[in-house]
Amino acid sequence: MHSVFETAPSPSAIPITFATRATWSELSATLPAQARQFAQANGFAAKASECLTLPAADGRIAQVLFGLEDETARWRDPFRPGQLPGMLPAGVYRFANAPQDTRLAALAFALGSYRFNRYRKSDTPDVRLVAPAGIDVAEISRIADAASLARDLINTPANDMGPEQLAAAAELLASRFEASFNCITGDELLAQNFPLIHAVGMASPRAPRLVDFVWGDPAHPKVTLVGKGVCFDTGGLDLKPSAGMLIMKKDMGGAANVLALASMVMDAGLKVRLRVLIPAVENAVAGNAFRPLDIFPSRKGLNVEIGNTDAEGRLVLADALALADEEKPDLLIDLGTLTGAARVALGPDLPPFYTSDEELALDLARCATAENDPLWRMPLWPPYDSWLDSKVANINNAPSGAFAGSITCALFLQRFVEAAKSWLHVDIYGWTPRAKPARPEGGECQAARAIYRLLSERYG
Repeated sequence: MHSVFETAPSPSAIPITFATRATWSELSATLPAQARQFAQANGFAAKASECLTLPAADGRIAQVLFGLEDETARWRDPFRPGQLPGMLPAGVYRFANAPQDTRLAALAFALGSYRFNRYRKSDTPDVRLVAPAGIDVAEISRIADAASLARDLINTPANDMGPEQLAAAAELLASRFEASFNCITGDELLAQNFPLIHAVGMASPRAPRLVDFVWGDPAHPKVTLVGKGVCFDTGGLDLKPSAGMLIMKKDMGGAANVLALASMVMDAGLKVRLRVLIPAVENAVAGNAFRPLDIFPSRKGLNVEIGNTDAEGRLVLADALALADEEKPDLLIDLGTLTGAARVALGPDLPPFYTSDEELALDLARCATAENDPLWRMPLWPPYDSWLDSKVANINNAPSGAFAGSITCALFLQRFVEAAKSWLHVDIYGWTPRAKPARPEGGECQAARAIYRLLSERYG
């Protein structure tokens, strides 16, 4: 994605003036009489998202007025200026006054400039912004570019984003930053003791695989990222209804966001020894598909009974987490589009996270708020752990009943993490169902920006 920012001052840049209902009266009094009359004739009242271009005497755009929520609003969206790239004609613009948060407004402008045009070219106006004084343009661009990577990967349909293509995207990123790359494919997964990843992916003609790349100084703290890479999820033999299958191209959203996060970390040169693990599979239906009540060994040695083939994401993550745990990382993080229960509890925009590390939980919640990348802590509630018991195996992947589905998923994954000094699990949605400021409809970068800020603070 090309940068939307002009780093040099531009005398001809068109000013964008932010207004609220509370400030509009005072602001309008400072406008030339003709401009003030034009705004009044167009009924501009500085409502949130209201945009008006004021003409100059020669017919050019003299100024843009854009409405923000005032301080009495129930919710003030710091990403509101992210709507501007889709509203403005081509040109170079600048902020004439301060929005709610200048840094987040600039980031929103960059995020709102994203377009997915792989299959249909769009004549998007070239809208650019003079970088506001005091913001780190390189940092904002790094974050926006990584978000575009995640969105592109998720938005690409499964026929062009299978396990092989997802692994290729990871390898391309690894090569860009000179990371060492390895990929275990097909039956070699069984030979190298990844039976759960193999079981989930074996029914697809597109072979399952485990991506593994390492970057950074081995002497630095070990941070390992694990991303669920289910490139399409039919639900397996516990087949999803068509409505539930419709956007399952996004089921590799955990992997996409892990790659986005890794991109930020490596580009910023954080002082970590980074490892990225992505189990990439397709949960397909065929005669050799894994079945309900099948029992498979896992890398950790726990025998897993299959309660539901549609709870496949936790299976592939389990083997990858077990591998990650073996080298006792300082921080182990997994991201995955895992449970509908998380969406029932918190909706599409507020992913739950789980950790037993109280300091990590507090730091992450603060970073999520600061980055406008919302996250909400949920409990690893020990009394529910017994719900995972199986009468014939060590553990069942999907307890019967409709209660606490996101929590029991987290508790399942916790069984595969013992040696890591700290573990964080995030149950993301990875999708924006309806466009919002800076967040177009489609694949979304969730949790990665908040975690990147946390890592920057700790290892910058």
